[in-house]
Amino acid sequence: MISVEEAKNIILNATQNFGVEEIPFIKSVGRILKEDIVADRDFPPFNRVSMDGIAVDFNVFQNGQRAFKIEAIQPAGSPQITLQNKENCLEVMTGAVLPNNTNVVIRYEDVVIKNGVASIQVNEVKELQNIHQKGKDRKSGDVLIDKNKVISAAEIGVLATVGKSNIKVAKLPKVIIISTGDELVKVTANPLPHQIRRSNVFTLVSLLERLNISSETDHITDDKPILKQKIVNYLKQFDVLLFSGAVSKGKFDFLPEIFTELGVEKLFHKVTQRPGKPFWFGQTENCKIFAFPGNPNSTFVNCLAYFYPWYYQSVGVEVQEETAILKEDVTFKPNLTYFLQVQLSDKFGHLLATPIQGNGSGDLASLVNADAFIQLPKTEKSLFKQGENFPIIRYR
Repeated sequence: MISVEEAKNIILNATQNFGVEEIPFIKSVGRILKEDIVADRDFPPFNRVSMDGIAVDFNVFQNGQRAFKIEAIQPAGSPQITLQNKENCLEVMTGAVLPNNTNVVIRYEDVVIKNGVASIQVNEVKELQNIHQKGKDRKSGDVLIDKNKVISAAEIGVLATVGKSNIKVAKLPKVIIISTGDELVKVTANPLPHQIRRSNVFTLVSLLERLNISSETDHITDDKPILKQKIVNYLKQFDVLLFSGAVSKGKFDFLPEIFTELGVEKLFHKVTQRPGKPFWFGQTENCKIFAFPGNPNSTFVNCLAYFYPWYYQSVGVEVQEETAILKEDVTFKPNLTYFLQVQLSDKFGHLLATPIQGNGSGDLASLVNADAFIQLPKTEKSLFKQGENFPIIRYR
């Protein structure tokens, strides 16, 4: 049995490059960018009017003139025009290019217009007031988005602005999620007293969808020859196999034995943690196998604690560790790392974690009442005190 830290190190040393593909930018939300996005011109590309109003020559205003004859209008989206007489003004609209021979914009709220003359009602303005200067945000050639960024709506707008209609992103792994166990029936079935509906597989599907990873699913009965034959095929077809169940010590927990018979390299089996101790991890040349124990909370936390970091490192995404402060004392006697369900709250800028009492790793419903797991370290002490700070793994 190995520690949580050892298990994570082994997994992070077994990352996998899935390659790069090019896709339409509008389809890229949630994907991992694999190229730097640079400005194709200055941002903004011209001196941009940022308020509806009038544009004048600053020096004329400074010399005391307050009434300006309106020569014309500079709308947004129109070619730049020129103020012909510096003692006149031009009406300008937000987003328009600043007209030649002007260098200050005075908003309509500070102007009275009558009979084609704009009378300024304020006695002080600043040069370049209400003008978003060319290149102030970014210069042509500047990197706007670094590669390995998770693309959000904010990045979509930038991609559109620089004309990147197609972009390079990390390919997604091909994943199948497999549940085992004769006690499991379809979601639509009416279970007999000795049966339960399948749930773990759908939890895992949803956890992977948060990463934008689509997955296939299968359920295999506790029949060793059938399990073995299906796994042989899946090892050839998929980049990742995620299992839920059949890795503990039960009479029908065949997976570790089958993996050995198929020549799968075992990297570890069993981790000093609760829940999820029987976790099995291994690999072939082209496939990684995450075999989680079948209790729902064990499957849930192991996917978050191990598969997520493995995927992020595989595609080059850096994730910052987040911590929270225990809001109550916690007593935990086994010398194991404890992934404890908590509700999160904020007080004066500090993230607080309130423990949620559940009924063990099989208590699926308890997940609904929490927001995260707080990771209490493996230690000889049994009391974790209110006010102590520990890492958390959010799931909402």
